Formats: sequence, C-alpha cells, structure tokens
Amino acid sequence: MPTVLIVDDAAFMRMMLKDILLRGGYQVVGEAENGQRAIELYKELKPDLVTMDITMPELDGISALKEIRAYDPDAVVIMCSAMGQQALVIDAIGAGAKDFIVKPFQPERVLEAVKKAVG
Repeated sequence: MPTVLIVDDAAFMRMMLKDILLRGGYQVVGEAENGQRAIELYKELKPDLVTMDITMPELDGISALKEIRAYDPDAVVIMCSAMGQQALVIDAIGAGAKDFIVKPFQPERVLEAVKKAVG
C-alpha cells in the first residue's frame, strides 16, 4: 500500500485529501501545515508520494519541492493549486513535480494523478 504525506496549510484541505486517499486505498503516514515541516517529515517518513500545496506560510510548496528533490531526486510530488495559479504550476513542474491537482479537489482526478505518479 503506497504511503502518502499530505502538505497543506488548511486543515480542512488536508482532511479532504486524506479522506479521498484513504478511500482510494492509500496509507496517509503524515500531514504537514507548511513547507518546512514537509521537508522534516519527508526525511523522517520517506513516503512514496507527497501532495504539496503551492501557497503556504513559512516555506511555499515550490521551495519545499526543490529541497525535497535535492535531498531525494526520486521523490514523487504532486502539487495542489487553486484555480488561476498556472504560472506557479509551470514552475513546480519545472522543479520536478510529477503532476498537479486543482482545488476544489475532485476525487477521481486526485486518485488518477496519484495512481499515475506512484504506478
């Protein structure tokens, strides 16, 4: 069962994603509310996949993505963005994100992206 680390500054969004992933058969091993915590938890938990919000306090998702990929070039990260963040999504893909999902989350799209990313 693939393991997932959910990163989002909004507890409600983390809860929604966790619900979708658990029902999809994934194991949520951790949750982080900012990019700094995401990096710490990634090193500690070594999840198969990270869902990473783009805009967060302390350290944004793209910076956290770059640090995680520097630590582990094989890290699989899917970015989560709000509508209208296309420029940021392009930056994230350039920095090594595997895919992106748009809020509000659609369960089918989330699971499709996750399945594609972790095989």
